[in-house]
Amino acid sequence: MSNSSLVPSAGAFWGTILLSGLIAGCASSPEKKTDDPWAGWNHETQSFNDKVDEKVLKPVARGYLDITSDAVDEGVTNFFSNFNDIGVSINDFLQFKLVQGGMDISRFVVNTTVGVVGIFDVAKKINLPKHNEDFGQTLGFWGVPSGNFLVLPFFGASNPRDAVGRVGDALFDPLTYTFMFSGGLVNAASIASSALDVTDTRAGMMMSEKLVNEASVDKYEFIKNAYQQRREYLIHDGNPPESDNVQLDDDDVFPDSHAVAKKTATAGVAPAGTTKVENTGGLAPVIDNSKNMKDLVEPENYEKYERGNK
Repeated sequence: MSNSSLVPSAGAFWGTILLSGLIAGCASSPEKKTDDPWAGWNHETQSFNDKVDEKVLKPVARGYLDITSDAVDEGVTNFFSNFNDIGVSINDFLQFKLVQGGMDISRFVVNTTVGVVGIFDVAKKINLPKHNEDFGQTLGFWGVPSGNFLVLPFFGASNPRDAVGRVGDALFDPLTYTFMFSGGLVNAASIASSALDVTDTRAGMMMSEKLVNEASVDKYEFIKNAYQQRREYLIHDGNPPESDNVQLDDDDVFPDSHAVAKKTATAGVAPAGTTKVENTGGLAPVIDNSKNMKDLVEPENYEKYERGNK
């Protein structure tokens, strides 16, 4: 399938922006007297997500860490990150980041060919770093308001704009079309691939989870504030408006994923803010793509976190 088939029509694009604006506008109704009017729903949904995670995702992730070596773990992460670069490139161009878009397309081509379908991140070694762009950021670029904080079942921290953005991201993901239009063994392989992606992502959140649980008095408020500040940071490419009171800057820690699963028990947990995020001469900060809690703290170059946080 050509990459062009992954790009929605102009009508669909602007229609999605309008829909997101209407939803976010309703969510920001002046009749609301609180900045978190959906707190009741959010707390219930977070409790549900925590139970699903505790009973299903976390045990599976621990088993995954037990049976995989660091090299295999990194290769799996790189493989899915490579597919993600297709959506990153599309969102680059939708935000008129033409130079960065060219870099990200080149990154995908290099890693798909020389990097063996993305298993090896060769592009990083030739100064083609990973960037973070998604459709939620694109909607923000076009002025769509975020709306109220919203916790989604299974997906976690979000808002109406980013919830709509997830639909756009799915349209840019070739694995979506493999699942929809294939059958038999191919469809089964697509399902297995998605399950592996979820497991790999959850495995990369072990240390983030520990930091959140130990550092926060109110876990819900911690996640809400961190998520909102993180999204503002990304939408404004590391330079959020001062009026938003966002305190994140280039010295905050938002590197690539399996940080969370790395560092030996004797080395302990690295504090946030110890790794400087690179900048590419006026382009968006070099930060890897994120998935909900994955955004919070991900120190680089750690050993697997107690091989499943046992």
